[in-house]
Amino acid sequence: MWLASPALPVGGFAYSEGFEMAVDSGRVDGEASAANWLQDQLGLTLTRCELPVIAQAIPAWRQAKEQGQPRLRQLNDWLLQTRETSELRAQSEQMGRSLLEWLRNHEDADAAQISFCASLAPTYPIAFALAASKTQAGLSDCLLSYAFGWAENMTQAAIKSIPLGQSAGQRILSRLAAAIPPAVQTAISMRDEQRQTFSPMLAILSSQHETQYSRLFRS
Repeated sequence: MWLASPALPVGGFAYSEGFEMAVDSGRVDGEASAANWLQDQLGLTLTRCELPVIAQAIPAWRQAKEQGQPRLRQLNDWLLQTRETSELRAQSEQMGRSLLEWLRNHEDADAAQISFCASLAPTYPIAFALAASKTQAGLSDCLLSYAFGWAENMTQAAIKSIPLGQSAGQRILSRLAAAIPPAVQTAISMRDEQRQTFSPMLAILSSQHETQYSRLFRS
């Protein structure tokens, strides 16, 4: 629950992941289209990329150092390669560094693991997997935590950028919450060759957002 909190000081609230540009371009213009957009993003990107990586990274962090490190490096490199715009890459890297700093001050921190994670220039999912690996939570609960944290941040982005009222935001969050458990189960069962981040319009909007004249968010 702590890792899912929007109060976790990693900066997730500062990003809209292209959503702000979707609003600016008229693709999203209200509660219904916002809910559709975010549910599609959950299914097309989070379920096929970040969540399966975390599902594979948590067991790697829980292994002995010599066994898990090559796998973690491989997963982190793949994530960096799939960031299709400078904004999306900057978001993943900044949030990864911020979560690692949070871990340095956490009582359960493992200095050797933190040092190795820092050497990776960690993406946020890899740093999150390290934090989650220190808990006694099962794999499904860890992924539910990550996905719900993402859903809360994106719902707040929708409320601010459209804008919407808080009740509309809660209805969007309720719809996402219902879609998260099956997404998590899909992610857990996904093999390496099934992971992907093919979402060309999201990449286009993210690129356009880099030069958007007036904006609230960093992505």
